[in-house]
Amino acid sequence: MKNIGIIVYPEFQVLGLAICAAFECANHQAGGEAVYAISLLSEHGGPVPSSAGFGVETTAFDERQFDTLIVLGDTIIRSMPPALVDYLRHAHPGTRRVCSVCTGSFALAEAGLLDGRRATTHWFHAKQFQQAYPRVRVEDDRIFINDGEVWTSAGMSAGVDLALALVEKDLGGEIARKVAKQLVLYHRRAGGQSQFSVMQELEPKTDRIQAALTYAKQNLKSDLSVDDLAYAANLSPRQFSRVFHAETGQSPAKAIENLRVESARLMMEAGRHSMDAVATSTGFGDRERMRRAFLRAFGQPPQVIQRANRA
Repeated sequence: MKNIGIIVYPEFQVLGLAICAAFECANHQAGGEAVYAISLLSEHGGPVPSSAGFGVETTAFDERQFDTLIVLGDTIIRSMPPALVDYLRHAHPGTRRVCSVCTGSFALAEAGLLDGRRATTHWFHAKQFQQAYPRVRVEDDRIFINDGEVWTSAGMSAGVDLALALVEKDLGGEIARKVAKQLVLYHRRAGGQSQFSVMQELEPKTDRIQAALTYAKQNLKSDLSVDDLAYAANLSPRQFSRVFHAETGQSPAKAIENLRVESARLMMEAGRHSMDAVATSTGFGDRERMRRAFLRAFGQPPQVIQRANRA
């Protein structure tokens, strides 16, 4: 039995508790034998209020040993209780894994557990995190990061991806996939996946430009000329180009390239596709064209990113 201790504090973000579902489903998928036992921990024990206004019942910090400790986060940066930080410092040597969800990384950093390590947190707080803890190697564009026995994740939903990765580490990829399916997740997002989405970053202001982008995402294998996109938006090509740039800050060609790069990267993370298959499926046509696009977007060729995902 692996004991999972989930650490909360007043006003913690309640969505972080979603990670419990991954461990609960893993118990169901492991052949009927409970693998994980979950405890909610806090400084004083008893009810702890969440950000949603209701409380959860907890057990006070004590001398129990845990296989995994996970500090939940919040939507704002608040001072972590000194007792929580001291507990992490003292519990860490006897704990196999210490993890954080979202701004829970601030507690790990305050305890000195992230010094010299790679770590992530929610992108909105990453700059403040780096300034407050310069000895941490912050990577603000990652869903989660595993550096030795310390794991950190980005926003609240990314905590579920981290939990699935812990399940995969313990019980194997097949059970992790079954858990993801039971949770109605398309697939477990790899830790190296970006926190950002091209569609979200473009933020079109009108339905016409949104319709063109949706059409593009659904037809990446096609040439996707300006004429095609203008037709989907019900605008003339000249008017479409002008409106598209005004709303997104990008040319149509650049936006389409970014959509293709994002789609290609997701394919690499989701399975062991060949470079030729990825290039064809995402509309690049050939590997060299895809390689140049990846260099522009990430400063690295796709082979480097694919190897990192497989590792």
